Amino acid sequence: MSENLLEQLREVPGAAPLLDALVDVPGVWVVGGAVRDVLIGREPRDLDLVVEGDAAAAARLLAEEPLIHERFGTATATGVVNLAAARRERYERPGALPEVEFGAPIAEDLARRAFTVNAIALRLADGELASVAGALEDLSERRLRVLHERSFLDDPTRLLRLVRYAARLRFYMEEATRGWAFDAVAAAALDTVSPARLGAELRLLLDEPMPSALCGLEAFALGPALVPGFSFDPDLVERARRLAPQDARPDLIALAACAVDASESALSAHLDELEFPARDRDAIVAAATRARALAPALGGTETPSAIWALLRRELPETVALAGALGAEAPAKLWLDDLRHRTLAIGGDDLVAEGLEGPAVGRALEAATAAMLDGEAPDREAQLAAARAAPPQ
Repeated sequence: MSENLLEQLREVPGAAPLLDALVDVPGVWVVGGAVRDVLIGREPRDLDLVVEGDAAAAARLLAEEPLIHERFGTATATGVVNLAAARRERYERPGALPEVEFGAPIAEDLARRAFTVNAIALRLADGELASVAGALEDLSERRLRVLHERSFLDDPTRLLRLVRYAARLRFYMEEATRGWAFDAVAAAALDTVSPARLGAELRLLLDEPMPSALCGLEAFALGPALVPGFSFDPDLVERARRLAPQDARPDLIALAACAVDASESALSAHLDELEFPARDRDAIVAAATRARALAPALGGTETPSAIWALLRRELPETVALAGALGAEAPAKLWLDDLRHRTLAIGGDDLVAEGLEGPAVGRALEAATAAMLDGEAPDREAQLAAARAAPPQ
């Protein structure tokens, strides 16, 4: 079984030569999610390695200039493999980053982890398995369990990870773990965590299966601490994500669907505190604050040109959410068809006709409307529609 697990880990794209480079380094273990995933028949996303020794030295066997974080004894050598020195951790206060002590054996390194199913390691040299007590049983029973009752108070971001793993793995939460999570929420544990860390965890959560991940936020009343005016409707999230085209971000749509009651200024400021990238922030704010008003107007449109006039400056995330709020047919028509149509004429053609300045833009708009409504299917008809555009 051990050899089979190692072979499965080698099948992770790009992993085999990196693991081969480290196989003779003493005390290198594959840990956490990768081992968990191969044990339950899932494909690992990436590999995390723990070194009972110098992680930086091991990383230099994989890359000439690995990214090294001295304080935490970690190194990133490639996009596939992350390395960390085995360590002990202690928390000076709730929500603080841990104080780290290196030189721990693998058993102590595993004991500092959040969930038993992630506290499993596979030694690279020979495939030996190590785990905390009950980890393999919890994995077999598809059970999420933290290692001690202060886990969520020490690091409240584990609340979001609990929700994230439950959504991804479809594991159930052990009773005591669920109770400690509720206790931590009631104690406002998330208030002890910096907005930047919360934002990072929230973005990871948005990559998990929806609407299950947001159901977890709702279940533990975590949403209001993360999103102003948080209001969760799983059917709305599902409808909006189903409408999302390939060039839209389903994760941003899902979060916007939970913030349709937020004010634009409050939502924008909060996303800035959470350190969302500017493009993501703007897409979320636009969808959340415009979709509800846009939906009835969109539902009242009668022609393709009217849909185009209403939506031509809207982001696809906004249109998908507006469609989910009650205007699905016109939203889908816009997303799948109308916005992709192009004229057979351009501005140069109209300048050659003697138009200039704003008149060119008005003429193109008139030609576009006529094309979309089926009145100007070819170049000559579009030129005629452009010529007929009102001068002002």
